[in-house]
Amino acid sequence: MSFRLKLAWALSHSSRLSRRSPLAGYRAFSHSSQRCTDGVFRELTAQRTQMPWIEAFRKQQQQQGQDAPSEASPPTMPKDRDLSAKRMSNSHHSIILPLARDPWLLDTYANACGQLRLGTIFMDLDALSGVIAYKHTGDDVTTVTAAFDRIVINHPLTEICDLELSGMVTYATGRSSMEISLQVAKAPKDGESAKPEDIMITCQCTMVSLDPATKKPVNISPVRTDTEEEKQLYQQGERNSKHRKERSQRSLLNKTPNDEESDVIHDIWRRQLQYHDPNDSLRKPDNVFFMDATRMQTTQIMMPQYRNRHNFMIFGGFLLKQTFELAFCAAASFSHKRPTFVSLDPSIFQNPVPVGSVLYLTATVVYTDPPVVRASSDPRSTSEVKQTRVQVRVDSKVRNVEHGETKPTGQFNYTFTVDKDIKVMPRSYSEFMMYIDARRRAKGVLESLRHGEADAGATARVTE
Repeated sequence: MSFRLKLAWALSHSSRLSRRSPLAGYRAFSHSSQRCTDGVFRELTAQRTQMPWIEAFRKQQQQQGQDAPSEASPPTMPKDRDLSAKRMSNSHHSIILPLARDPWLLDTYANACGQLRLGTIFMDLDALSGVIAYKHTGDDVTTVTAAFDRIVINHPLTEICDLELSGMVTYATGRSSMEISLQVAKAPKDGESAKPEDIMITCQCTMVSLDPATKKPVNISPVRTDTEEEKQLYQQGERNSKHRKERSQRSLLNKTPNDEESDVIHDIWRRQLQYHDPNDSLRKPDNVFFMDATRMQTTQIMMPQYRNRHNFMIFGGFLLKQTFELAFCAAASFSHKRPTFVSLDPSIFQNPVPVGSVLYLTATVVYTDPPVVRASSDPRSTSEVKQTRVQVRVDSKVRNVEHGETKPTGQFNYTFTVDKDIKVMPRSYSEFMMYIDARRRAKGVLESLRHGEADAGATARVTE
């Protein structure tokens, strides 16, 4: 075929395509299949968002207009809500992440080293907890994330595989809160359950139900315990609730440091005096860094693709992902080594983050184990230190775009292991309080490691 004939055929073919579709004349940027995702697995995203953002925005603008004052009132709950006890299994929900079968999906979950990004999995866990919560409460209430208990790696993954994310409501007394037990495991064969050695993560999430109009807590249905296993899960939820209250009462905001903690503060202060005393030969070692030199901050505006199902607030999983990745960067910058995740300590979500607000995150290395100064109760190490557990605290706060009122949104404490002997030292009183709080948390992490409940990060794994 001559060049003129080829050109004429191409033009006629293009003309036929353009008559079929107004977009046929435009060339796609990519030949891969389209995947609209904000980092949350699409099966969870579909259940989280109820309408496109632009429709929700226009509806809000219409309700706030002067011409429709009667439509501006928020929805109200029905007075005849069914609050009878529900079975645990009624709220059970599970999804399969086909990471081994879908390399395009794996792109969202893989980091530059080919490992799975834990922050993205944490975000999926929060999205899953929202799905489970609404299966228990129904759509008449607004449900928000209140807290996550300690998250650890139970059994590390050694290869990329399909993952099963599952959970259900395991503790609800009939008040406004409920505890959801979550699990991440290697996807089992059809009809089978995950083996204990295949379970990577188990954790608990606390959700609170609010009145959509007043934003005040409202009662929800309690859960029934029909089997012995369900009774054990419920009793564990009671213990977890009790521990959360005890932690709140022991907080340094409510009580002063105990005698041993006061001695630690005094010993560190004396050590600093020695470092600066010209008549003392002791000088600050090269592997000791002051806490204020470890800080790392980010600022970003909150976009609607990370909203919850009520459209105008950011969902909690986004905060987990952002704080984890900032904590990872802070630990890496501090140690100049690649950190390995060990634990996310119990974390509380204090205030909501509105769409369009400005989120400020501040990460600080607040504790290292072995510590810079040992107390009498600290374990002694007879061998040379080759690894250090580094605890990073991430404080989050939110402001509106005009930078008016500031509200704290949560505090997140992450522990990593690095292959290096390195230590952090506080200087100001505020830093000493952060150090003592982190020291208390480090004891909880150490207990989990001793009891075999968590992986210390010494073995090879395909997660961060």
